[in-house]
Amino acid sequence: MRHLNSGRKLKRTASHRKALMESLATNLFLYKQVRTTLAKAKEMRAYVEPLITKAKQDSVATRRHVARFIKDREAVQILFSEIATKAKDRPGGYTRVVKLGQRHGDGGEVAIIELVDFNAADEAQKRRKAPKEEEAKQGPETAKAEPVVERKEEPAAAQA
Repeated sequence: MRHLNSGRKLKRTASHRKALMESLATNLFLYKQVRTTLAKAKEMRAYVEPLITKAKQDSVATRRHVARFIKDREAVQILFSEIATKAKDRPGGYTRVVKLGQRHGDGGEVAIIELVDFNAADEAQKRRKAPKEEEAKQGPETAKAEPVVERKEEPAAAQA
């Protein structure tokens, strides 16, 4: 019996589960949403939400505590600067799990886990538009053009 044993094993060892949760949480903080299986998404919720709650108090101690779980410095910076500031007024429930259906290969349930305060579709669109807007500002004449390579023909005697 599994009395007082909470959480899903996900058919992994403890160290593998820990590495998986750290990786998924890092990607969630960097990209604001992650596409994964439903079981992993639900398990990640219990891993990520306490970190966001902790990040709402910005201090050296809380940064060190969160850095024990999130190894990427950029992800920790984003968590404290962007995510925690948007979640200040929210009492909990920072993530949303959206079911996508079944995967074609093995029929596994697929879901997206995303941060509630961020509209990931708008951010992805901004990232896609950014390089195009820079080229438009520069104009077509200053846009990157491929260099012209001249070919020199060898004499007929050298070819034979």
